[in-house]
Amino acid sequence: MVLSDADNRLIAEIQNGLPLAPRPWAEIGARLNMPEAEVIERMEALQENGYIKRLGIVVRHHELGYNANAMVVWDVPDDRVQAVGDALGRQRCVTLCYQRPRRLPHWPYNLFCMIHGKDRQRVLDYIDQITGELGLQEIPREVLFSGRRFKQRGARYR
Repeated sequence: MVLSDADNRLIAEIQNGLPLAPRPWAEIGARLNMPEAEVIERMEALQENGYIKRLGIVVRHHELGYNANAMVVWDVPDDRVQAVGDALGRQRCVTLCYQRPRRLPHWPYNLFCMIHGKDRQRVLDYIDQITGELGLQEIPREVLFSGRRFKQRGARYR
């Protein structure tokens, strides 16, 4: 697929985020003088052809009152990492969960999950709660609270 001028304009339009509107594709289409159906078709084609890998949301937690953010890193036995990751990912307080390779001998952790809370104690309470509920007490872990905020933004395509 060769990108047309309309595709390039569409990519440029979505790079700073989608409008918070009931029909964001219609709003984008109005800006580009393009029918909503065409915007949707072009977005699907851009995804199918690998120009856009995924659409996601960047939540600005601090602005929503979530002032404590912790990455919990776990050293999960390899034969349990999928099950533990699935269970952690289903917890309401976990905003993302993913596996990464260990970097031995200094970094034994292979499962990472992010937890946001109104304050540090609430985040620690969430960790204690899910650790108990999921039977993870014996799995080594560290809690790494964020010390600084960096600018959050979505993907750049151009």
